[in-house]
Amino acid sequence: MVKRSRDSLNAVFSALADPTRREILARLSEGEASVTELAEPFEMSLPAVSKHLGVLEDAGLLTREKDGRVRHCRLVAEPMEDALEWMVRYGRFWESQFDSLEGYLSGSGTEGRR
Repeated sequence: MVKRSRDSLNAVFSALADPTRREILARLSEGEASVTELAEPFEMSLPAVSKHLGVLEDAGLLTREKDGRVRHCRLVAEPMEDALEWMVRYGRFWESQFDSLEGYLSGSGTEGRR
Protein backbone atom coordinates (compact mmCIF):
# COMPACT_ATOMS: atom_id res chain seq x y z
CA MET A 1 0.00 0.00 0.00
CA VAL A 2 1.26 3.44 -0.89
CA LYS A 3 1.47 5.78 2.10
CA ARG A 4 -0.42 8.94 1.46
CA SER A 5 0.53 12.29 2.94
CA ARG A 6 -0.90 13.80 6.11
CA ASP A 7 -2.64 16.39 3.91
CA SER A 8 -4.38 13.57 2.05
CA LEU A 9 -5.54 12.02 5.33
CA ASN A 10 -6.80 15.43 6.46
CA ALA A 11 -8.69 15.85 3.18
CA VAL A 12 -10.33 12.43 3.57
CA PHE A 13 -11.44 13.12 7.15
CA SER A 14 -12.67 16.58 6.14
CA ALA A 15 -14.66 15.14 3.24
CA LEU A 16 -16.14 12.41 5.45
CA ALA A 17 -17.15 14.93 8.12
CA ASP A 18 -20.18 16.05 6.12
CA PRO A 19 -23.30 13.82 6.19
CA THR A 20 -24.28 14.73 2.61
CA ARG A 21 -20.89 13.61 1.33
CA ARG A 22 -21.11 10.38 3.34
CA GLU A 23 -24.52 9.68 1.76
CA ILE A 24 -23.08 10.34 -1.69
CA LEU A 25 -20.25 7.88 -1.02
CA ALA A 26 -22.73 5.31 0.31
CA ARG A 27 -24.71 5.63 -2.92
CA LEU A 28 -21.55 5.32 -5.01
CA SER A 29 -20.57 2.17 -3.11
CA GLU A 30 -23.51 0.55 -4.92
CA GLY A 31 -22.12 1.56 -8.32
CA GLU A 32 -21.46 4.41 -10.71
CA ALA A 33 -24.05 7.22 -10.85
CA SER A 34 -24.64 10.46 -12.70
CA VAL A 35 -24.52 13.79 -10.90
CA THR A 36 -28.28 14.11 -11.42
CA GLU A 37 -28.88 10.69 -9.84
CA LEU A 38 -26.67 11.62 -6.88
CA ALA A 39 -28.49 14.94 -6.43
CA GLU A 40 -31.97 13.40 -6.52
CA PRO A 41 -32.40 12.57 -2.79
CA PHE A 42 -31.14 15.97 -1.61
CA GLU A 43 -33.07 19.20 -1.36
CA MET A 44 -30.32 21.32 -2.86
CA SER A 45 -29.33 22.68 -6.24
CA LEU A 46 -27.14 20.82 -8.71
CA PRO A 47 -24.35 23.40 -8.19
CA ALA A 48 -24.46 22.72 -4.42
CA VAL A 49 -24.21 18.97 -5.02
CA SER A 50 -21.41 19.62 -7.48
CA LYS A 51 -19.48 21.47 -4.74
CA HIS A 52 -19.80 18.41 -2.50
CA LEU A 53 -18.58 16.24 -5.37
CA GLY A 54 -15.62 18.58 -5.81
CA VAL A 55 -14.62 18.13 -2.17
CA LEU A 56 -14.86 14.35 -2.55
CA GLU A 57 -12.90 14.49 -5.79
CA ASP A 58 -10.19 16.70 -4.23
CA ALA A 59 -9.88 14.13 -1.42
CA GLY A 60 -9.44 11.43 -4.07
CA LEU A 61 -12.64 9.64 -3.04
CA LEU A 62 -14.37 9.81 -6.42
CA THR A 63 -13.73 10.35 -10.08
CA ARG A 64 -15.99 12.19 -12.52
CA GLU A 65 -16.06 11.39 -16.21
CA LYS A 66 -18.00 13.23 -18.85
CA ASP A 67 -20.01 11.20 -21.36
CA GLY A 68 -21.67 13.68 -23.69
CA ARG A 69 -23.70 15.98 -21.46
CA VAL A 70 -23.77 13.55 -18.53
CA ARG A 71 -21.13 13.40 -15.81
CA HIS A 72 -20.72 9.99 -14.21
CA CYS A 73 -19.16 9.56 -10.78
CA ARG A 74 -17.36 6.52 -9.43
CA LEU A 75 -16.18 5.76 -5.90
CA VAL A 76 -12.45 5.50 -5.24
CA ALA A 77 -12.14 3.74 -1.88
CA GLU A 78 -8.34 3.53 -1.57
CA PRO A 79 -7.85 6.90 0.17
CA MET A 80 -10.06 5.67 3.00
CA GLU A 81 -7.50 2.92 3.77
CA ASP A 82 -5.20 5.36 5.58
CA ALA A 83 -8.16 6.76 7.53
CA LEU A 84 -9.15 3.24 8.55
CA GLU A 85 -5.53 2.43 9.47
CA TRP A 86 -5.38 5.57 11.63
CA MET A 87 -8.63 4.71 13.41
CA VAL A 88 -7.55 1.11 14.03
CA ARG A 89 -4.21 2.24 15.47
CA TYR A 90 -5.87 4.65 17.88
CA GLY A 91 -8.64 2.16 18.60
CA ARG A 92 -6.00 -0.27 19.88
CA PHE A 93 -4.53 2.48 22.05
CA TRP A 94 -7.91 3.28 23.61
CA GLU A 95 -8.72 -0.40 24.11
CA SER A 96 -5.51 -0.83 26.09
CA GLN A 97 -6.35 2.27 28.11
CA PHE A 98 -9.81 0.92 28.91
CA ASP A 99 -8.33 -2.49 29.80
CA SER A 100 -5.95 -0.77 32.23
CA LEU A 101 -8.80 1.23 33.73
CA GLU A 102 -10.92 -1.91 34.05
CA GLY A 103 -8.05 -3.66 35.85
CA TYR A 104 -7.62 -0.74 38.19
CA LEU A 105 -11.34 -0.50 38.96
CA SER A 106 -11.69 -4.25 39.54
CA GLY A 107 -9.03 -4.05 42.25
CA SER A 108 -6.11 -5.67 40.46
CA GLY A 109 -4.46 -2.27 40.15
CA THR A 110 -4.75 -1.42 43.84
CA GLU A 111 -2.23 -3.86 45.36
CA GLY A 112 0.23 -2.07 47.60
CA ARG A 113 -1.98 1.02 47.84
CA ARG A 114 -3.78 2.36 50.88
